Amino acid sequence: MADAQARRGPPQRGNLTEGAIGPTLLKFALPTLASSILQSLNGTVNAIWVGRLLGEGALAATSNANMVMFLLTAFVFGFGMASTILIGQYWGRKDTDEARRIFGTAMGGFAVVTILIGIAGYFLSGSILHLLGTPGDAAKLALDYLQVIFLAMPALLLLTLMMMALRGAGDSLTPLWFMIVAVVLDSGLNPFFIRGFGPIPAMGIAGSAMSTLIGNYVSLIGLVIYVYARDLPLRLRGAELRYLMPKLTIMKTIIVKGFPMGLQMVVISMSALALIGIVNRQGVDTTAAFGVAMQLWTYVQMPAMAIGAAVSAMSAQNIGARLWDRVGAITRNGIVLSLLITGALIVLLTLADRTVLALFMGSGSPALPIARHIHMLATWNFLLFGVTMVLFATVRANGAVWAPLIILAVGLIPVRFGWIFATQHWLGPDAVWLSFPVSSFANMALAVLYYWKGGWRKAQLSIEQVPSPDECIEEAEATREPGGALNPAG
Repeated sequence: MADAQARRGPPQRGNLTEGAIGPTLLKFALPTLASSILQSLNGTVNAIWVGRLLGEGALAATSNANMVMFLLTAFVFGFGMASTILIGQYWGRKDTDEARRIFGTAMGGFAVVTILIGIAGYFLSGSILHLLGTPGDAAKLALDYLQVIFLAMPALLLLTLMMMALRGAGDSLTPLWFMIVAVVLDSGLNPFFIRGFGPIPAMGIAGSAMSTLIGNYVSLIGLVIYVYARDLPLRLRGAELRYLMPKLTIMKTIIVKGFPMGLQMVVISMSALALIGIVNRQGVDTTAAFGVAMQLWTYVQMPAMAIGAAVSAMSAQNIGARLWDRVGAITRNGIVLSLLITGALIVLLTLADRTVLALFMGSGSPALPIARHIHMLATWNFLLFGVTMVLFATVRANGAVWAPLIILAVGLIPVRFGWIFATQHWLGPDAVWLSFPVSSFANMALAVLYYWKGGWRKAQLSIEQVPSPDECIEEAEATREPGGALNPAG
C-alpha cells in the first residue's frame, strides 16, 4: 500500500474538493466566462474586418468555411470534455500520476489525429465546399480561406484540448491568459494580412485565416512553455514523457464518452439550421431580426455555459474524492448562480433592448420592432437553459453522457418542431419564438427527472485497468462517503 500512497501525493494547485463551494465555483467560472466572451468577440471582429475590407462575398465564404470548422471543433470539444472529467476525477483522488497519464494520452493521441485532419482537409477543401453547396461566386474565396484554416487546425484543436485539461486540474486562469494571446493576435493581424503591410504580402481572404493560424500556433507554443516554466501540475518530465504514447484503455474511454458530448453540438447546429429554414419563409425583415436575436443570445447563454463547465470540473474532482455531499451542493450553487447572473443579464438587455439591438441594424430599421418582439418572447428561456446545463454538467462528471444527449435531442427536435407545426396556423411567427421556452422547459423537466430518479450515480467514467493488490486493499479499507457504496467513479 506504500506504493499506492506515494503515487497519490496531494496536488498543490487546483484542488476543488475543499473550501466554500459558492465562492470557489464563481472564482473558477469567471475566467471561463471571459474566455467565451473573447472567443465570440474575436469572431465578430474578424467578420467585421472581412466584410469591410473584402465585401459580402468574402463574408459568405468565411461563413461556409466556418461551418466545417465548427463541426470539427464540436467533436474535439466532446473528447476534451471527457478528458477534463477524467483528469478531474483522478485529481480529486489526489492521483497526480494518473491525471498526467490521461493528459499525455489525450495530447499525444489527438496530436496525430489533428495533423492528419489538417493535411487531409487542405487537399479535400474543394470537395468539402462542393458537398456544402457553396455558391459559385463564393467558392473560390471559401477555398482560399478553408485551406489555410485546415493548416491552423492542429494548433486550434490542441490548444482547445490543452485548455480544457488544465481546467480539469482546477486551473481556469491560465487558459484565459492564452486565449487573450490568441484573440489579440488573430483580430489584430487580420487587416495587415488581408491588405498587406510592409513585408507582409496582401493575402486577401486567406490573410484572415493566416491571422487565425499565427494566433493559435503562438498561443499553443506559449502555453506549453508557460506550463513548464511555472511547473504546472500536468507537465510531463523525464520518464513521464512516455505518457504521450497513447494508452489504449484511456483513449477508448475518452472516445466512447466524448463522442456523445461532441454529437450534442451537432444536434444543436442541425436544429438551428432547420429552424433558420422555417424563419426564412417569413420574409427578409423577420430573418434579419432573428439573426440579430441569435447574435444577442450568443452572449446571453455564456454565463450558463461557463458555470456548467465549472460545475463539471468541480463535480468531477469531488466525485473522484467520493465527496457526494459536496457534489449535491455544487449543483445547487451552480443553479442559483446561473439563475442570478443570467437573470440579471436578461433584465438589463430588456431595459435597454432598443439601444442594444440598434447596434446591429440601426434605429430606423423595420426589423428592429420584430427583433424586440422576439427578444421579449424568447430570451427568458435561457434561465431554463442554465438549469439544464448545470444538471447535465453534474451527471456528465460521473460518466453519464448518453442521457443528456437524448434529452437534448428530444427537446430540440420533436418537441420544438412539433410545437411549431402544431401552433403555427394560429400563432403565426410567434410559434417559432415560443418554441425556444417550450423546448427549454421540456429539456429542463427531463433533466430534473433524470437527476433525481436516473441511474447516473451508478455510471462510471473509469479507465479499464487491473488495479494492483495494494490498491485493492486500499479501496476495500477506505472510509465510504454517503453514496460511496455505488462506487461511482470506478
